[in-house]
Amino acid sequence: MQEIIFLIIESPEGGYEAQAIGLSIYTEAEDWATLSQNILEAVACHFDDGIERITRMHFVKDEVLTA
Repeated sequence: MQEIIFLIIESPEGGYEAQAIGLSIYTEAEDWATLSQNILEAVACHFDDGIERITRMHFVKDEVLTA
């Protein structure tokens, strides 16, 4: 079973952006639930072979702290 990992970032315009690592799959959404649904739909569209895949969502939040 193939595993696909999506890196999730907060969009500067609001919502979230998701990019699959090593694949040309990208999607975005205004909320987390819609993003999850969009990711599953994007993976299904990208792979039209009927093989089941594990999809992980890895949220990355980059913050700069100063002392």
